[in-house]
Amino acid sequence: MAGRDLRALFSTNDRSVEAGEAFTNRHMQWELVAAALSEHLRHTAGPAFDVEDLEAPRDNVMVFHGVGGIGKSTLSRKLEAALTGADHRPAQWGEPTWAGERILPVRIDLSRSAGTDFEQLVLTIRAALSTLGRPLPAFDVALRRYWEQQHPGESLEEYLRRGGLVGRFGKAMPQQMQAAMADVAQALLLPGSIGSAVGQVTGSLVRALRERRQTVHALARCARLADLLEAEPDLDSLSFYPHLLAWELAQLPADKRVTPVILLDTFEDVGDRTHRDLERLIQRVAWLMPNAYFIVTGRSRLQWADPALQGQLDYTGPTAWPGLTGTAIAVPAARTPGTTMGGRGRQVLVGDFSPEDCDDYLARRLSRDGQPLINAAIRQTITDRSHGLPLYLDLSVLRFLEIRRTRDPAPADFDHDFGALIARTLSDLTHDERHVLRSISLLDAFDLTLATAAAGLAHEAPAQRLIERPFIREQPFGLWPYHLHGLIRSTIRSADDATDDRWTERDWQQAAGRALAALGAQWTASEATGRDRMLLVGCLRQGLPLARDFRLDLGWLADAAWAYVSDSVWEPIAPPARPGAGAALETPADALVELLASLARRQHEHRSITASRLAAVTRAGLLPTDVHEMAVYYLAKAQRDLGDSGGSRAGMQIVADGDGRLAPAARRGLAHLARLAGDFPTALNTARTLGWAGRQHRIEGDVLWPHGDMHRAADAYATARDQAEQHGVAGERATSQAQRALVLAFTDPDCADDELHLAEQYLTGLDLRATGFTLRIAALVRDAGTLHGLGAARALRTEIRDAGITAAEAVLELALAFHHAVADEPAKVRAVIDRLSELTRGGDYAYYVDIAHYMADLPLPGSPATQWIDGTDTVRARWQDLVRTRRVHIGR
Repeated sequence: MAGRDLRALFSTNDRSVEAGEAFTNRHMQWELVAAALSEHLRHTAGPAFDVEDLEAPRDNVMVFHGVGGIGKSTLSRKLEAALTGADHRPAQWGEPTWAGERILPVRIDLSRSAGTDFEQLVLTIRAALSTLGRPLPAFDVALRRYWEQQHPGESLEEYLRRGGLVGRFGKAMPQQMQAAMADVAQALLLPGSIGSAVGQVTGSLVRALRERRQTVHALARCARLADLLEAEPDLDSLSFYPHLLAWELAQLPADKRVTPVILLDTFEDVGDRTHRDLERLIQRVAWLMPNAYFIVTGRSRLQWADPALQGQLDYTGPTAWPGLTGTAIAVPAARTPGTTMGGRGRQVLVGDFSPEDCDDYLARRLSRDGQPLINAAIRQTITDRSHGLPLYLDLSVLRFLEIRRTRDPAPADFDHDFGALIARTLSDLTHDERHVLRSISLLDAFDLTLATAAAGLAHEAPAQRLIERPFIREQPFGLWPYHLHGLIRSTIRSADDATDDRWTERDWQQAAGRALAALGAQWTASEATGRDRMLLVGCLRQGLPLARDFRLDLGWLADAAWAYVSDSVWEPIAPPARPGAGAALETPADALVELLASLARRQHEHRSITASRLAAVTRAGLLPTDVHEMAVYYLAKAQRDLGDSGGSRAGMQIVADGDGRLAPAARRGLAHLARLAGDFPTALNTARTLGWAGRQHRIEGDVLWPHGDMHRAADAYATARDQAEQHGVAGERATSQAQRALVLAFTDPDCADDELHLAEQYLTGLDLRATGFTLRIAALVRDAGTLHGLGAARALRTEIRDAGITAAEAVLELALAFHHAVADEPAKVRAVIDRLSELTRGGDYAYYVDIAHYMADLPLPGSPATQWIDGTDTVRARWQDLVRTRRVHIGR
């Protein structure tokens, strides 16, 4: 705790409430300051250091920058206190390494509300140095001359008192200046009143310096003093006087030596990128005082190391300011395991609070009898909404006190956006930058091209300037490298915007249309040069919510949806639910979002849920004809998995008759249905008409392996796999390879190992649940006859049932029948047959019951209903031969 939070204190009549100014640990920033300051002290104490060297690079500036409300000013005040002495340093901060060195912190608030001009900045530094208890004659003479010229008849002491400097540093400075003038006059043997002889003193001093008189020998060592005293005493000259301060500090004896640490807060109010007049003067101070250390806090990085600023500032480029080059160090509020402090970079991005720090901050801000006034549930809600921004925490505390006047606050009261955040964020942006900022708030991530197009601007400069702001975060290896700070994004999108250039609903609608078109342009361009799956998914993830939330036409999204399903990869793609939206589908975009979300989620949900969601999409009738057929087709697939062959057959027939993009797949589906019913001749004849588009060779493999014709089936699957690789369809390649591994697991366990490994590689990064089940079943088949426990099979059965994939469960039971047949356990084979009979009582996959009988050489209970291509006896003989071969293989 430090001080009192007066805003909170004056927001309640309850005197039992303790409103303290909480400071959450920023020890990582302190460590950076301590390390940099230690290095600075070593440098200035070295024999090669020369305070009058005006060409040596400068490394005496550190910058802490971040979004408005991140706690930069609080950090600046805490650093000032910590540098004052150990009694003021937070307990969490470690001991500095400069024991014995005298540090003099001087904090200067540059905010517009503080009204600090350059003249006051220089006077503040000199007033702080008055605590040394001695005149600084070179500087004091020059300053006295300036003051008499620029403020004739005005008392410097009165000016300092009005500016609050007398209260901060005492009255010593005017007295020291008087003493300095008297000493110089005496050395020059000048008569008369000092007060009326400033011009005479400085004129005589200049002549004495030029003539190198022994009486002013001490001042004569300051090589540039005479030039400064001869220059017109205006504001520009004043900006060079700090050189005299630096020289005077260097003349102090070792036991009196002091290092000023000048903390310049709210640097964003110094000016903008067009008007750098004040910044140029302040930069001169930092350059001309190389033995002082400057800690700058503001919203933006310092650009002094940018060579392009030559002419706007006096000292620019990476050679001049090596510590200000490169990307800023991003430092979170608290150290996490493995965090490093970076190199010598002096530009530090102030990070958001961690959730733990947010909770600690809220718990300590308001208390009663030593206990937090804000309960844990409310603190959790505020923390979740804050994204770690301290300003949000402050505003939430005041909201808590406001609500508490009339009732007890509840967590729901803090699911709230504050318009003040918008004002803080927009305050120092140009009109075009504000326009870009609102536009990019519609996007999860962006690059310069996307941001410019979303804003509808013809030039990239505003977006380029904006990405340098601290509320724009960068992920260099992301698809789009930039994203907006989460809280600022949500606030701009949802809070009441009271700014003069706020957007109307129509403005937001138009911006969403531009953003959607820009995403489509990027995806379309990638399609022309070669398919980029990552870009496709990224464009869909950003485009779908735009189209849905702003009721936009589908446009390119329909083609992108087809590209998404074509690879059978099924990355998660569903955007978050629209706030306040009901369950009904109202627009084509609503329907497309639900369709693609259902297809992706079907790898993680029971097929009955998938079927229900897809049925709702088809009933809504909102999608274009070809995309509507996509919903019908995948609904038919889900129905087939659930055992609803009639419904599946009807849907597949509709799509096949439509002769659209999925017609070959639908005809493949009809072939599957014929196979499920045991009509293998029809299934095989249909498969031979499908070609690559209908996945002919995979369907042939699906027909051949139930016949026990494993080698031909494996060859068919290999051909299907290779065709999929040629066409770049990753999902089909993985599925075909998994099926090949399954059939070879029946014939050659050793060979199956390699095939399983290859299938696992193909499946990496894909979300194909049924194919994953196939691989695990293949592993059981490979180990048939040697399984020492069936725990893995039981667990797999549970997962398959949770997914609602009947076909996978039937194949699993067939694998167990094979194991028990190899192990010569007829009773257990009969138990498997009972389970298979229950699974297939609807008629689909009934041939698995026949195969289980064949494996164990058991008679069928009745006439076979399956229409085998090669005849019952041939199929029975093949399966029995597979069992005998496995027994020989395992030495049974």
